[in-house]
Order: sequence, then structure tokens, then C-alpha cells
Amino acid sequence: MITLDSEDMAPVVNRLRRAQGQIGGVIRLIEEGRDCKDVVTQLAAVNRALDRAGFAIVSSGMRECLSSSEGMTAEDQAAMEKLFMTLA
Repeated sequence: MITLDSEDMAPVVNRLRRAQGQIGGVIRLIEEGRDCKDVVTQLAAVNRALDRAGFAIVSSGMRECLSSSEGMTAEDQAAMEKLFMTLA
């Protein structure tokens, strides 16, 4: 099983907090009846932030497996591939 190092995840947590704020902004735009283009632009920004956070988590997990003394087992590799494909 692959665990995440909370220190390595600090930038990911920051990115997710920014995305959380962006989602609040999208909700406000909709509630204010703003232009569709503004709403979609903000949604795209949130989507990119979430994608990058997900890829950073998978990348960190891969680094953790590769740097461990046992290396990456076939089971770990399959799990990481499945996680990666979930984001694709």
C-alpha cells in the first residue's frame, strides 16, 4: 500500500484549497447570473487545478515506491497505473 508523505503533499493541499475557493467563485458567478463564458472559464481553471493535484499525488506515490528499499512491486505498479488512468 502506498502512503502519502504529508510534507510532500503541502503544495497539493494548497492547490486544492485554491480550487475550493475557485469553486466558490463559480457558484457566486452562477448565482449572480453572470456570463456563460466567465462561468466556463472559471470551471476550466478549477478542472486544471484538480487534475494537477491528482497527477502530483500519483507522481508522489510513484516516487515513494521507487525510492523504497523494496522498490515498486507489481501490485504497486498496477495500483499506480490504475490511479493514473482514473485521472486520464
